[in-house]
Amino acid sequence: MSRHTDLYRLNRLLDRMERQLPDWLVRILRWLRAPSSRWIRVPLGVLLVVGGLLSFLPLFGLWMLPLGALLLALDVPLLRRPARRGTLCAERHYVRWKRERRARREMDR
Repeated sequence: MSRHTDLYRLNRLLDRMERQLPDWLVRILRWLRAPSSRWIRVPLGVLLVVGGLLSFLPLFGLWMLPLGALLLALDVPLLRRPARRGTLCAERHYVRWKRERRARREMDR
């Protein structure tokens, strides 16, 4: 699979994710995904990855690691496929969790 195919698939996945997010977050994500934002996106991605590695400290969290990797994957071809696969896996878990939660609520009624 080529680098361009991985980038295309990652962008399609991010487009699909945007439809689930609130408008204010979509605006930020679109701005970060713009080619002109590369000089902000790369350092921010590195900072988020480092912050995720420092998750044992109270100010940082493990959530920062995948978010930073996802931002870096837009510019680093080597990270595109693992980021896409990880995001798809997280999406599947989220959908399953949501479905189970809805089923539990219906059973409680």
